[in-house]
Amino acid sequence: MAYSIKKAAVLGSGVMGSGIAAHLANIGIPTLLLDIAPKELTTEEQAKGLTLEHPTVRNRFAQGAMQKLLKQKPAPLSSKQNLALITAGNFEDDLEKLKDVDWIIEVVVENLDIKKSLYEKIDAVRKPGTIITSNTSGISINAMAEGRSEDFQKHFLGTHFFNPPRYLKLLEVIPADSTASEVIAFMREFGEDVLGKGVVIAKDTPNFIANRIGTYGLLVTMREMQERGYSIGEVDSVTGPVIGRPKSATFRTLDVVGLDTFAHVAKNVYDNTTGEEQQVFAESPVVKKMIDNGWLGAKSGQGFFLKQGKEILELNLQTFEYEPVKKLKTPSLEMAKQAKGLANKVKTLVYANDRVGELLWNVFAPTLIYSAQLHGEIADDIVAIDNAMKWGFGWTQGPFETWDAIGVKDSVAKMEAEGREVPAFVKGLLEKGFDKFYSEIDGDLAFYNGTEYEKVPTNSKVIDLKRYKKKHGVIKSNTGASLIDLGDGVALLEFHSQSNAIGLDIIQMLNFAIDEVEANYKGLVIGNQGKNFCVGANLGMILMEAQDDNIFELDFVVSAFQKAMRRIKYCSKPVVAAPFQMALGGGAEVCLPAAHIQASAETYMGLVEVGVGLIPGGGGNIGLYQKFLKGLPNGVEIDYQAIATKVFETIAMAKVSTSGEEARENNFLNFADGISINADHQLYDAKQAALALYEAGYTAPLKHKVKVVGAPGYATLLLGAQGMFQSGYISEHDLKIAKKLAYVIAGGLVPYGTEVTEEYLLNLEKEAFLQLVADPKSQMRMQHMLVKGKPLRN
Repeated sequence: MAYSIKKAAVLGSGVMGSGIAAHLANIGIPTLLLDIAPKELTTEEQAKGLTLEHPTVRNRFAQGAMQKLLKQKPAPLSSKQNLALITAGNFEDDLEKLKDVDWIIEVVVENLDIKKSLYEKIDAVRKPGTIITSNTSGISINAMAEGRSEDFQKHFLGTHFFNPPRYLKLLEVIPADSTASEVIAFMREFGEDVLGKGVVIAKDTPNFIANRIGTYGLLVTMREMQERGYSIGEVDSVTGPVIGRPKSATFRTLDVVGLDTFAHVAKNVYDNTTGEEQQVFAESPVVKKMIDNGWLGAKSGQGFFLKQGKEILELNLQTFEYEPVKKLKTPSLEMAKQAKGLANKVKTLVYANDRVGELLWNVFAPTLIYSAQLHGEIADDIVAIDNAMKWGFGWTQGPFETWDAIGVKDSVAKMEAEGREVPAFVKGLLEKGFDKFYSEIDGDLAFYNGTEYEKVPTNSKVIDLKRYKKKHGVIKSNTGASLIDLGDGVALLEFHSQSNAIGLDIIQMLNFAIDEVEANYKGLVIGNQGKNFCVGANLGMILMEAQDDNIFELDFVVSAFQKAMRRIKYCSKPVVAAPFQMALGGGAEVCLPAAHIQASAETYMGLVEVGVGLIPGGGGNIGLYQKFLKGLPNGVEIDYQAIATKVFETIAMAKVSTSGEEARENNFLNFADGISINADHQLYDAKQAALALYEAGYTAPLKHKVKVVGAPGYATLLLGAQGMFQSGYISEHDLKIAKKLAYVIAGGLVPYGTEVTEEYLLNLEKEAFLQLVADPKSQMRMQHMLVKGKPLRN
């Protein structure tokens, strides 16, 4: 049977249920959101004269959850307009509507009897072939399937999303014994290609993969802290980014998750295990006391940490009083900071003969052993376990990758010397003469399967640039960028400067790339797999030249950048930009002239130069103005003043999109541009877009003049800024920047409707940029941003 999901239903409108509904709406799937019908009226409903039979009352819980989606931070919806794809309902009136959906997702309370009762009702109304899944975080999938029809059982499985569903990559797919193999295969493909998730197949065991190991690691860390006298702040100072874990480290993570949720997850494993493992998951007296006090973490305003004013305090577990946060400081931490690569940093710290080394070893060792003990029980291979921890808990390295980093042979020797029992799976690796869990076969990543190495299965849509370059090499490279042959006649320009900031090295490689592509390729993709696509121009270099009064050099750099952007626009072969995460300032300017933008769903794009006392200098002003014009239908009368005002507001207010969809709403993307839901597929999607343009007979756009609003438009643009200045909302320097920006966007003091060349507008932009960069107040703003990482308003 061929499956497709065009409409879905989510049963349960709590935080997870509504979050899943929002994620489905974000990818364009109409979704029915159902919850229970209320048994009592609220005071407000009574005041309105409503009854329990009124639809507004009966759908109150689902409707209320939908309204909360508009206010939550981080935003579950990638665009507020997506809320229109969600329809509220209730279990009593609307279950019949389930016959019209292709996927039913149950997200009700974690109670087996309640879930089974609901499944009985679903079974009575669903059409054959409808997929039913549970978002349970630990209840047995097989137990939930018992007693249902054969078709229900064939199409039933677990799909465990991680919170928040829009942002966390992991989706654990947990088949029941009765789940049809074709349903499992479809949900895996659908999860990756449509939901944009990293999918792992988990076995039907307590808490599945990520929560099982993650909770164990958190509990072991808490035990070590208490037994060896570390403070909460000390633990968090060494269990975060320095070892490849999220900034929230250990106890900030628990505060975010919620101690009640954490205790529930731990209890689920405790209730379903025995012996030493069970004791690790036993109820923590500290956590119990905090829950009894109502100190649940972020949701209650205090937990392991408490914010008082601007100060963050940590909980002293002996006195149960809050006190200033302490951090560990040891020579090994300084050594680790100097070490190159995460593997070397971790190895330095884990084997250090100090308080950091002692803590981390006594956390790492049992967690690694536990992960190996569960191999084959919770998942079929180490790849699924490692990916689950990376995608669900934000670890940079999974447990087996971590084991490779610290050295399997050395760590096992230390473990056994301490009397720890090392699993046979790990001993077998060493006995076969292997010393790593991961290796390579023909340049591809391979993993140890308990007998030998086998290649890690990969989706053809995933391009790992680091491994790809290692296997295929590069065409040319310098300190800022590399040109890579992606195959099929498409080249890729990869930025890899610090923070992917644009300097002369990237401009040089961009010019080389255009030359090479025009001569030998079908198209060019500009993309990378760094932390961010590009945070803008090299601000440190700009400030240094400005402080040295080297305006001639800056004039050269700005001219070179503008020319490179025009080469992107007028390249004879299609250039596709692939922005993701932050694409700010110069990063946005690289995208605007491209023939096509293939953005990630999580693209935060904006022209933010006013935050450092400047305006865009690489063609961003004209680029955004023309992007607006390009998005208008033919034959429509154009209100140039309205467009100029919108562009002015977008740049003057340094608006940054909170998603790829919002970047489209802000006109950085138009409706011909694409958005990749799965970030791992973005470069593949961009490559396909370049090929499609080429095969469609792509030709470079013709150069033509641009109609501007001129002097009257300039005056209109400044009205709002003048008013804000006179009211004291902006400074005199803010007003100066606004005047420069308005002058550029208006096209100078020419008559309204004058047609000017792009070169003319770019010269206006460059002149304004250079005047501002020479201003001491703008230099103060640049300095403040570089030192403090936030804007200065002077």
